[in-house]
Amino acid sequence: MKKILMIGTGGTIASQSSEFGLTPGLSTEELLSYVPKVADVCEVDSIQVCSIDSTNVTPDYWKLMAKAVEDNYDKYDGFVICHGTDTLAYTAAALSYMIQNSTKPIVITGAQRPISNDITDAKTNLLESFIYAADDDSQDVSIVFDGKVIVGTRAKKERAKSFNAFTSINFPHPAIVQDDRVIRYIPTVPFKDPVKFYHEMNDSIFLLKLIPGIQPDILPYLFEHYDCIVLESFGVGGLPTTLTDEFYHVMKEWIETKGKIVVMATQVVNEGSNMTVYEVGKKVKSDFNLIEAYDMTLEATITKLMWLMGLPTMQYADIKKMFYTTVNNDIIFTKNQPDI
Repeated sequence: MKKILMIGTGGTIASQSSEFGLTPGLSTEELLSYVPKVADVCEVDSIQVCSIDSTNVTPDYWKLMAKAVEDNYDKYDGFVICHGTDTLAYTAAALSYMIQNSTKPIVITGAQRPISNDITDAKTNLLESFIYAADDDSQDVSIVFDGKVIVGTRAKKERAKSFNAFTSINFPHPAIVQDDRVIRYIPTVPFKDPVKFYHEMNDSIFLLKLIPGIQPDILPYLFEHYDCIVLESFGVGGLPTTLTDEFYHVMKEWIETKGKIVVMATQVVNEGSNMTVYEVGKKVKSDFNLIEAYDMTLEATITKLMWLMGLPTMQYADIKKMFYTTVNNDIIFTKNQPDI
């Protein structure tokens, strides 16, 4: 039998009722007691790194989770992390960058309703996560939720209450878990390099979501206080003319002299950006050599930048090159994309 380490962090799956609403309260051992069938799948040990609502997750908690995996990596065949759903996609993406080339599966799961409820998705999600973690062909960071396997950089929570909360964005499901077995659609490709752990995440990032009529006076403040600005633009990506003059001014002041980073993403969930299509995007990208998120999820874009900015002695050219380097299937290029 495979040996799997379960790592508890709190979340809805472990929540109990309180005077002010649901709050995490159950330990990992108590969670396991609700799913005795796990004992038929693998041997399980458990630890608790925190017990919080996932709304309160920060990069410091990602470091705790990554450290728990690193400290126990040689002792176990895989890992299952129980997590709240609200920021689960961010955590899965972050751990994809903090733990790379893992031949052992790191599975993240949670639930839309507490495991103690009569009607809950928690028991199924937890059992299927262990089934996937114990499978010989599983590796790297993945989410297992509602019977679907989603690579760690491709998930987005799209439903607030339904059990099918998560969708894989711009990438197929590599597998599903059905009738207590793993059915794979994409063969596992073995890693050539050894597992590598990273320990720093720089969270000096601000996400600016563009809206019609947005005023340009926000830009100088953002560039002064943050090292990286992610612009979540409309459609395939562009900048409204009302922002252009101020944007050019602050870019010349902060990018060229102080090494600030700007990344263009899109508010559209599927199919990604392409700033070369319209004049409102093409000229801006060309003039400032902007980084573009293309088909990456917002969660992957943000956490990848945190990881890259946390690396020592990184220059803009290094960050751009590594941003466009695929990690855990996070970005897919086509031959006509100009950054290749």
